[in-house]
Amino acid sequence: MAFLIKSMVGNPLKGMGLGGGEEKAEAETPKDPAAAAGMTREEYEEYQKQVVEEKMERDADFLHKKAERATLRVCLREKYRLPKSEQDDNMLQMAGDDVDVPEELLKMVDEDATEEEEKDSILGQMQNLQNMDMDQIKEKASATLTEMKSKAEEKCSVM
Repeated sequence: MAFLIKSMVGNPLKGMGLGGGEEKAEAETPKDPAAAAGMTREEYEEYQKQVVEEKMERDADFLHKKAERATLRVCLREKYRLPKSEQDDNMLQMAGDDVDVPEELLKMVDEDATEEEEKDSILGQMQNLQNMDMDQIKEKASATLTEMKSKAEEKCSVM
């Protein structure tokens, strides 16, 4: 019932400015973003310039980091003779020639390279042999041999 009265009386009174408060809410919201932020026009423009400059710096730093990673991937691909990636090549071309691999990553790669060289050398292989437990190897070999003999006897009627 209240709905009918409001729709009958409210709509005609809206045109005269006596109905609902919807128009007041629209008039109270400022159209200028500087006023909405509580700043003067000049302060707001300065703030916007700072925001844009900071975003550009962040983007430049991000691209530089991506180029450093691409450089490292290219080095690793060359080292392990893996196929080249067009994506990495494009990233390096976009960044230019001023991209170097970070020192921390170079240290990690150098440490890995020295470890691999030690493992690949004859002395590295000798050390691995010294670290092995010969008794355990003998037990495994004899167990494998007896297992093979038993399977052969099951399958072959001559033995």
